[in-house]
Amino acid sequence: MQSSPIANAIYLLAALLFIWGIRGLTHPRTAVRGNLISALGMLLAIAATLYWAQFNWWIVIAGLAVGTIVGVVLAVRIEMTAMPQMVALLNGFGGGASTLVAWIAALTALADFNAAESAGNVAEGYQALIAISLSGLIGAVTFWGSMVAFGKLQELKMFRKEWSLPAQQLINAALLAACLALGAMLVIWPSWAGLLYFAMALLASVLGVLLVNRIGGADMPVVISLLNSYSGLAAATTGFVISNNMLIITGALVGASGIILTKIMCDAMNRSLANVLFGGIEAAKAASADQVYGGKVKSATADEVGMLLADARRVIVVPGYGMAVSQAQHAVRDLYALLEERGTQVLFAVHPVAGRMPGHMNVLLAEVDIPYDRMLSMEEANPLFQETDVALVIGANDVVNPDARENPSSPIAGMPILDVDKARTVVVIKRSLSPGFAGIPNPLFAADNCLMYFADGKKAVLDLVGAVKAA
Repeated sequence: MQSSPIANAIYLLAALLFIWGIRGLTHPRTAVRGNLISALGMLLAIAATLYWAQFNWWIVIAGLAVGTIVGVVLAVRIEMTAMPQMVALLNGFGGGASTLVAWIAALTALADFNAAESAGNVAEGYQALIAISLSGLIGAVTFWGSMVAFGKLQELKMFRKEWSLPAQQLINAALLAACLALGAMLVIWPSWAGLLYFAMALLASVLGVLLVNRIGGADMPVVISLLNSYSGLAAATTGFVISNNMLIITGALVGASGIILTKIMCDAMNRSLANVLFGGIEAAKAASADQVYGGKVKSATADEVGMLLADARRVIVVPGYGMAVSQAQHAVRDLYALLEERGTQVLFAVHPVAGRMPGHMNVLLAEVDIPYDRMLSMEEANPLFQETDVALVIGANDVVNPDARENPSSPIAGMPILDVDKARTVVVIKRSLSPGFAGIPNPLFAADNCLMYFADGKKAVLDLVGAVKAA
């Protein structure tokens, strides 16, 4: 599909809007505006494509109608707590679309290559064949990997536990090598492109499942970000397949931003991407839960914690996945408003990998209208804990584990954490003393300045609201 010069100019404008929009997404305060700017860029790109390209308009209209209806329904009905699942699905749909487009191109690959060769454009013919192979490989991995990620995030029965095959890393390497070999054969023998593409896409689908199946919930922010990057790369290669500059530019932007965000997520856990994908975290063998907690854990009631909060001048709330699971964000907003009315400064410290997708906690807090200037990054919050009366941890574990800072032999040694243990008093809301994803005890729970409030996150915060009012 060749674009006209005017269409390419509009594509360039759309790309600039995408860049401007992505820049806005780097901060919660400008995120909504950035999203709208990016949406405007996409509208321009779609309009230009529809105007200058040749389509069967009935199919296009039907596709737009179905997509619009599905998009509106999902946007209205999906709860904010289910946003990670939604993002996983969107990543998967992008990869699936690229796979289907490349499949159609593979079916006509020989005729298209012969036409390019007759016109003296052999290089373009090979470029299209290479793009078909890459688009199918990356798209299939993205689609099926995203479906597995969705199943894990949705906690579907068959995905609740991580599983792996014997010698799975070798199997993954063999699958990747086979996919690359089939892709090379497709380029060499375009007359067999349809069959070779189908075989490659099938193996890539298995590879996508096996790449994500063994990854635990705490690593989901990294996986979601990486799959987002894959979907962008699949779109970019599809742009080469159909000769659409807009897809190439947009896909490259998404792919690059996804890789950058993935790097940020890995740095926040002090782990390499290879370790997240292939290594995992080994449970510590040095200390058991009994050794760490035995006789040292102090339990507190809602009334006791309520009195602490009522007398505090500064409270820093640390949200974790437990807040999302219990859907406690509305109760947290009520507690925030109540304490602010009493003259207490309430801040929120958000760890980069808290939750199940990048920015998960920020999304939940923004949903209940917590001011953006009260949401602090880890770097902003850590210097303030020493001057904080109460650090209230809601469902977080590994991201507040001081072993990462103090125990060189810990599996999470070196992982940047929120220094909540430096606050005057730490209150941790958890159902039990169960470990986080790292599978190790958290010495914070047995610290002299820590109180454990064992309860469901939402119920606990609602009880604290009542206790503060009564204090």
